[in-house]
Amino acid sequence: MRLVAVAVVTVVGAGACTFAPSQPTATGGEPVPVSATGGTGASGPPDPTTPTPKPRQTTQKPKPAAKPKPKPAGCPTGERQREVETALADLGTFGTIVIDGKQSAADCKAIKAFQRRFGIQPAEGRAGPTTASVAKRIAATDPRKCRAGSGLTFCVDLTNQTVLAIRGGKVVLGPTVTRTGMAGGFQTPAGNYKVNFRNIKEWSDPYEVWLPYWQHFTAGMGFHETTTYIHNMAIGSHGCVNLLPSDARKLWDMGKNGTPVHVYGRRPGT
Repeated sequence: MRLVAVAVVTVVGAGACTFAPSQPTATGGEPVPVSATGGTGASGPPDPTTPTPKPRQTTQKPKPAAKPKPKPAGCPTGERQREVETALADLGTFGTIVIDGKQSAADCKAIKAFQRRFGIQPAEGRAGPTTASVAKRIAATDPRKCRAGSGLTFCVDLTNQTVLAIRGGKVVLGPTVTRTGMAGGFQTPAGNYKVNFRNIKEWSDPYEVWLPYWQHFTAGMGFHETTTYIHNMAIGSHGCVNLLPSDARKLWDMGKNGTPVHVYGRRPGT
């Protein structure tokens, strides 16, 4: 009776993510060479009887890389050019403007400065609908409509969606853009209030978002830095007065508990 010994090998604690594919073996236990045409995906040794192909010669010259097209000089002319020119000329704080409906180097510079100030993207100097809307709202804001006392007062013009601060009858901030409560029961109510709670960074429990430079004045509503693009007027806040980051910081530095707040007018569409 012949005994056949069988070797059993156990692999423990392999450190690789996957095992290498096993190689088939011949009768004597030696590995079978992998051919160049095998189906394993690996390459075998070259066949010495196969001639090495020579690269083809060509006389065709490589095509030069295409040059980028130069950008047009100046600013593109928008469809609301004259409206923007009229509003900026009325404001008079962004440079010399000629009201003729035609884009010029001076117009381009002034419109870009205006867009950068109020966070309009892109700030390319084009007088489009957003630029026209903001410029007209800023120009239409009348500080005399705010019931400001002798000290500092925060004013919220719901009709023009603007905010300003007045101290001793003089505008010390703004007018600047805002976005207040939207329709559907979230309107910011008109009235006279006072700042009664401030926090450099307040957490909104129902909406789970941080509200930087928070200054509360009524019923869970207050001033704070916007968390979205402020010029998307298709949406609105849940009653709060959204501000650009730079304006929210300035208003925070000015305000304190007890600062009067006058909210007046009505946001269009609410």
